[in-house]
Amino acid sequence: DMPLTVLSSFEDKPGTMIVGDDAIEEGDMERNVITGIAHDKNEAMVTLTGLPDTPGTVAAIFAPLADANVNVDMIVQSVPRAGEASVLTFTVPTASLAHSVAELNKVKEKIGFQELLTNTGVVKVSAVGVGMRSNAGIASKMFQTLAERGINILAITTSEIKVSVLI
Repeated sequence: DMPLTVLSSFEDKPGTMIVGDDAIEEGDMERNVITGIAHDKNEAMVTLTGLPDTPGTVAAIFAPLADANVNVDMIVQSVPRAGEASVLTFTVPTASLAHSVAELNKVKEKIGFQELLTNTGVVKVSAVGVGMRSNAGIASKMFQTLAERGINILAITTSEIKVSVLI
C-alpha cells in the first residue's frame, strides 16, 4: 500500500507510478487500458500433433518437463471434436528446447503423440493492463494491428489483464 515511482537513471523523464487499485479507482490517477507491451525473443514453440483425447494426456506431457526443470510458458490445446485427436502447442525458453524434445521423445509411447514439431523463429508479444478487465475490444485491436502489418499469429493466450501472441 505504498505508492512507488520508477525513474530512469539515464533520462530525465517523469517515470512510472506504481499504485494499488484503490488509488486508481479513487480518481487520483488516469486509468490506462494498456500499461505495457512486452516481447520475448527467447521463446521456442513446441507442437504435439495426434494426441489422444483422454484424461491424463496433458499431465503425461508436462510431468516429465517439470521433472526436468523446464519452464513452460504459453499453452494452447485444440480438440476439434470430443474423442478426436488433439493438437497441443506450448513454448519453452530457447535454451531448453533440445532438452524438452529429448524428454518428450522418451515418453512418446506413453503419451501417444504422432508428431513433435519445433520452431525457434518465434517471438512472444504481450499487451498488459488492468484496464483490459473492463474495456472490450483490446484483443481485437491487437490482432488487427498485427494483420495490417502482415504479421501472422501462431498462438494466442489470454488472462484477465494480458493478451499474448506468438508470432
